[in-house]
Amino acid sequence: MTPKSKIFIAGHNGMVGSAIYRKLRKFEGTEFKLITRSRIKLDLTDQAKVRSFFESEKPDQIYLAAAKVGGIHANDTYPAEFIYQNLMIQNNIIESAFQTGVKKLLFLGSSCIYPKLAAQPITEDEILKGKLEPTNEPYAIAKIAGIKMCESYNRQYGLSHGIDYRSLMPTNLYGPGDNYHPDNSHVIPGLIHRFHTAKVQKTRVVNVWGSGNVLREFLHVDDLADASIYFMNMDQKTYGSKVHSMQNHINIGSGQEYSIKELAILVSKVIGFNGEISFDSSKPDGSPRKLLDISLAECLGWRANIGLQNGIKKTYHSFLEENGVAK
Repeated sequence: MTPKSKIFIAGHNGMVGSAIYRKLRKFEGTEFKLITRSRIKLDLTDQAKVRSFFESEKPDQIYLAAAKVGGIHANDTYPAEFIYQNLMIQNNIIESAFQTGVKKLLFLGSSCIYPKLAAQPITEDEILKGKLEPTNEPYAIAKIAGIKMCESYNRQYGLSHGIDYRSLMPTNLYGPGDNYHPDNSHVIPGLIHRFHTAKVQKTRVVNVWGSGNVLREFLHVDDLADASIYFMNMDQKTYGSKVHSMQNHINIGSGQEYSIKELAILVSKVIGFNGEISFDSSKPDGSPRKLLDISLAECLGWRANIGLQNGIKKTYHSFLEENGVAK
């Protein structure tokens, strides 16, 4: 990056995009200029508008963090929206980036790209080796398409046009700016909302979806932002030494896993809920286990820094601030 570089963060109002924005904002002006557009001002599913925006702004780097996201309930309820909107957003941005001469792009995916019964911990080469988790298959297919689109553009145009489009696959994310809807959220924000509401309303029992036995890995969104900037700006020789043309994505995770029961207990303690926790086994669990192999990221010099308990404390504090509620 140089003082004249222009960086576009697609999805800067979302959880991931806003985390990247916060980190980059500290250096804006001295090293580069940030470009953002709200959804109202730029519909990323509109090909013509995206192309026009790129032709006008001419960014040098793009963080592709824009996406339609949600938990198990949302993915299972709105599958058409999840596959259509995510495909349109990433297709428009990647193609317009190429057509307008953007050399550097980072695509943010999801660990749901891997098969439901993938070997654990999940290495990058597990992609396309088995059936996906049915509840979020449409979203996962869109993300797989984004990875392969970046790889395909690199293969066809990397040498001739000097482009370098990369992909990171984060594990389950949480942190400031998350969606705390009681039904359409991911597990940590959903639990924070339920336990906080129960504490305020003095409810005796909190019900949690699933058996509580499945294992999950969690990553604070600020760690992902750090990884995104780190890998975006890594020199091509170093990055290319550990990936290849048909598989150039990198897993980003914490390397630690917890059962949903352990997580629920931890969240309840952070919030100060002293009642009973009940698990509803009639609700879907999703994949039995999903731990990423992060050895490639570590080999390239990156590691997560925010522990789960500290991360949940920070997230609960941001939840209180964002929602204007009392403890």
